Amino acid sequence: MTDLYRTAIDELAGAVSRIDDTQVDQACRMIAEARHVCTYAGGREGLQLKGFAMRLFHLGRSVSVVGDMTVPPLGPGDLFLVVCGPGEISTSVALIGVAKAAGARVLVVTAQPMGRVPGMADFVLTIPAQTMADDQGETASSVLPMGSLFEGALFVLFELMVLKLKGLLHVSSETMRGHHTNME
Repeated sequence: MTDLYRTAIDELAGAVSRIDDTQVDQACRMIAEARHVCTYAGGREGLQLKGFAMRLFHLGRSVSVVGDMTVPPLGPGDLFLVVCGPGEISTSVALIGVAKAAGARVLVVTAQPMGRVPGMADFVLTIPAQTMADDQGETASSVLPMGSLFEGALFVLFELMVLKLKGLLHVSSETMRGHHTNME
């Protein structure tokens, strides 16, 4: 393995190892208790979140992704899960306002817990990793470009959350496989 590969892997391991597991457990409880989970993130963060939404579906959760035509209206008992690594994206601000006005709880995953979007959340899960908010000049810390470190850490975090949710919800691997589409 070349030094560049090892550096990238070490950076991902470092970011994931600094995630507060009590925050992860609380986020998992919020997901497990929600009547419906609606998700939103932009760009490459959105791609990671769509993969997590798919796994939530495999776990038997009622879940949707903003932008799909089948997103139900949110209300009390629902959870709006937003990923906003840089801490402020105007679309996230607007959608959180709608979700909160409807009575839904808001969970934000971010690298910038002091940002405007996390400030609107009921609960914040922080991934301490470089995003596009701090990828230039003296604040740049990763060999990976832009927000790639945060996005890679998101993938690992979400897979670990799936494992925790399997136990919390008492869902077997066989049950998850039974929820997998047959339309491929």
